[in-house]
Amino acid sequence: MEHIVTLETVVTAFAPWLEPTDAELAAIEAEAPLLAAEVEELDTVIALMDRPANELDTRRVRRAHARVLAARAALANTAGTGEAA
Repeated sequence: MEHIVTLETVVTAFAPWLEPTDAELAAIEAEAPLLAAEVEELDTVIALMDRPANELDTRRVRRAHARVLAARAALANTAGTGEAA
């Protein structure tokens, strides 16, 4: 029988250059409103999966989707400027 052993230095390797750069952190922060809007939209859709949608539910989904589109547009408009949204 062959034993599989992990090398601790490989599994728990740490090097300062593996950390995200300031630019990468800024990009993640700029995308945060979009991610929050997408999560909210997904939560709305999941909440409505177990029952038939009425008019209020349809509006709720439509508003959540509109927030996602607005966040995408804001992110796209600031993508080339170097600004954070």
